[in-house]
Amino acid sequence: MSAVPAVWTVKALLDWTADYLSKKNVPGAAAKVEARLLLAHVLKCKPIDVLVRYDEQPSDDDRTAYRELIKRRVDGWPVAYLLGEKEFYLLPFEVTPAVLIPRPETETLVAEAVTLLKKLPESLALDLCTGSGCVAVSLAHGAKSARVTATDVSPDALDVARRNAARNKVADRIDFRAGDLFAALPPGATFDLVATNPPYVTQSELATLQPEVRDHEPRLALDGGPDGLAFYRRIAAGVGEYLKPGGWLLAEIGATQQEAVTALFAEQLDVVKTLKDVAGLPRVVVARKR
Repeated sequence: MSAVPAVWTVKALLDWTADYLSKKNVPGAAAKVEARLLLAHVLKCKPIDVLVRYDEQPSDDDRTAYRELIKRRVDGWPVAYLLGEKEFYLLPFEVTPAVLIPRPETETLVAEAVTLLKKLPESLALDLCTGSGCVAVSLAHGAKSARVTATDVSPDALDVARRNAARNKVADRIDFRAGDLFAALPPGATFDLVATNPPYVTQSELATLQPEVRDHEPRLALDGGPDGLAFYRRIAAGVGEYLKPGGWLLAEIGATQQEAVTALFAEQLDVVKTLKDVAGLPRVVVARKR
């Protein structure tokens, strides 16, 4: 453990905390970033501003609040929950333990969906399993003429999603509905595009997830059934009646699920392609109604 500094300046706090986190199994580079993010949160400033306040001495109250956040981080809480927000597709999103923390991989799905929606003068999109609303809000923000319907079985998740829509000034173009997949939709509803990032972790894999995911993120948003394909089966079986002719289905998948999900969708739709994420892994299956 590093020696306790004589004066707790911002720089001293950051150096000591980064060292402490790295000794608690947070990788070195991540430890420095997390120390700065959490201190900026306490000091109510941008992370970059912390770097120009090195010589300041935070108040006792701020140091106490910071110490509590670091303790919770070491106990396994994800940084995004401690901060209460996460950036996704260059937009800020509130996150709570009621919703899955948005991942960069999901931006692959959003980018393709926005590209498709922009080609239509007016479009209707559906986001299944919306969670934090990161997909629905990003679609509405990126495709200005689109109107989006977003469904989720969790009322608590929908509360977060509604706040995120308001925060990003697209609430007037998103209709949030509580219910299980298509059951939340009004009769006769059809869409130009359906996007979904459903639960797809197999039940045997749940126990092997990183502790911060396994112990803190909502199991409801992770558990894809015994083989991880439960939601894809239901989506494949039901999506046809909700897609307009030529309408698109974009689904995020687990890195090993391309073949299985493609086979499920191919029973009802023409599978056009699979997109790879930033790590080069198959991440989004793109299909179209015949």
